[in-house]
Amino acid sequence: MPRQNRVTPYGELIAVPDRGTFWGNRGALLDREGRLARYSRGQAWAICVLSFKGRRRQQWLPGRLTELYFLDEATGLAAGHRPCGECRYRDYQAFKRAWAGSAVGGLPGAPEIDAWLHAARLAAPGVRRTYQAPLAGLPAGTMVDIGGAPWLVHDGRLLAWTPGGYQARPVEAPDGPVTVITPQPTVAALAAGYRPVLHPTAGRPLRLRGYDMDAPSTSLEQHERGIHALRSGAGGTGVTKVGSRARMPRPGRGEGGEVTVTPAGSG
Repeated sequence: MPRQNRVTPYGELIAVPDRGTFWGNRGALLDREGRLARYSRGQAWAICVLSFKGRRRQQWLPGRLTELYFLDEATGLAAGHRPCGECRYRDYQAFKRAWAGSAVGGLPGAPEIDAWLHAARLAAPGVRRTYQAPLAGLPAGTMVDIGGAPWLVHDGRLLAWTPGGYQARPVEAPDGPVTVITPQPTVAALAAGYRPVLHPTAGRPLRLRGYDMDAPSTSLEQHERGIHALRSGAGGTGVTKVGSRARMPRPGRGEGGEVTVTPAGSG
């Protein structure tokens, strides 16, 4: 029985046998009996590589960071995480430069990024914040909700997200704005040039009907306005309930007993 440790783009924790290509955490989530008891703890939500300097630790222990797994980096970014500043130092620095190149401000440190992301990803504990935007203005690596399911914007196309990989499915692009799952400051960093690591199945794209990603885009300017609105507490965002303590089942076994990991870094 797999553990409930796989993260969806919505930030939900699900139990599936498919393995992730990155791990991460959002604090210690287990109670004393080793049961999943909370959605998150703290603001430092990291995305880490599976192997780093030979470090090993026993997984799923109470009182320690709870190991979570992502299909790929785009999934982790959509869920509200950011690159680890230690095991993914170069990617983290690239993310910081892209962040600084967006409307967020100067070159930030980890606490500043984490605080901004925390405000952008959650409206309340366990309640996701989303926003609306034109599909054609979104940068590659963004996750959107179409028909109640997550889709990846990739190479001028949309790919359907599943726990095991991306699938090419026919989809009609909405006439109006779509619900954007990836937090607004992260979308701004993507628009400024950050490129997340994608699962190999993203290499099987599908051209959409009625959707031209090659159309002129003012995505960075759009996201700058959105972030200024977020700073001032203006509207334009929505909230989605993504989980609660009462609905979390007791985790089973799965995803291995040990993993080569590193703690969330800073910088």
